[in-house]
Amino acid sequence: MTASAIPVAVEPVRDEHLVAAVESAGGRVVGLAEARVLVWIGAVDDFPELDDRIEWVALKTAGIEEYVAAGVIDDRRVWTNASGFYAENVAEHALGLLLAGLRQINTAVLRHWDKQPIDTAVRSLHGSTVAIIGAGGIAASLIPRLTACGARAIAVNRSGRPVEGAALTVPADRTDEVWAQTDHVVLAAPATAETRHLINANSLAALPSHAWIVNVARGPLVDQTALVAALSDGEIAGAALDVTDPEPPADDDPLWSLPNVIITPHVANPASGLTRTMAPWMAENLRRYQAGDELLAVVRPGRDY
Repeated sequence: MTASAIPVAVEPVRDEHLVAAVESAGGRVVGLAEARVLVWIGAVDDFPELDDRIEWVALKTAGIEEYVAAGVIDDRRVWTNASGFYAENVAEHALGLLLAGLRQINTAVLRHWDKQPIDTAVRSLHGSTVAIIGAGGIAASLIPRLTACGARAIAVNRSGRPVEGAALTVPADRTDEVWAQTDHVVLAAPATAETRHLINANSLAALPSHAWIVNVARGPLVDQTALVAALSDGEIAGAALDVTDPEPPADDDPLWSLPNVIITPHVANPASGLTRTMAPWMAENLRRYQAGDELLAVVRPGRDY
């Protein structure tokens, strides 16, 4: 490490994985007052005031809606989030949730050898169509997994630009056309004004009765009142939720009591391993920064993800 190494602050605590990543890329870990780069792994409420010495802020999360709402993100420096960094983790969890529901593993855990109702409710992923809403990095990791299981993917993204491996790509403004063409839905979109309650009474009614909805994105994408009604009435087969609105659901929330619901506690990308997963991406971005190359996961002005 040389005296000219870029000074980087890892705050509010010097996480060992990120410190090692910075040093492996030739950076020098310093206090915030000396830094040109800030790696922020704390809460938005604790985000510090920054002067113009900070040229780049790296945030630990893919979703940055809280930072946008708080007015933290400015145009005086470069900002990056963690978009795509955790895609493998989240895609694996999404597939696990979908398979658990289709194969009725959740029901068997609760009801043991209750063979007849479980047997008749089991469905195969093979031969089905899965719509991925928000076809970015998670979709890129999930589509090969679905293909390996013999499923077909429909990708929905903002631009409608074809997604590799998808049988069909649809622009977000035509999402309503997808519900009747799919068997199951995986939500992987950011939380924005446009995606709020994307899953609602109308979209639920348009889905087939055997559909499972998997949400590994953000809770507000789903109108939970409408979801509970659809699940209770058998309008869809089930929902597997790694995120809810609010988190966690209240103790008396009907989601807990519905037999066709799987809830995991926001662990598609476990917080306990987040910095370990982030570290190699941080190292690569610091190398790019020092070389003057384009950074990964840059937050574009005016965007809330």
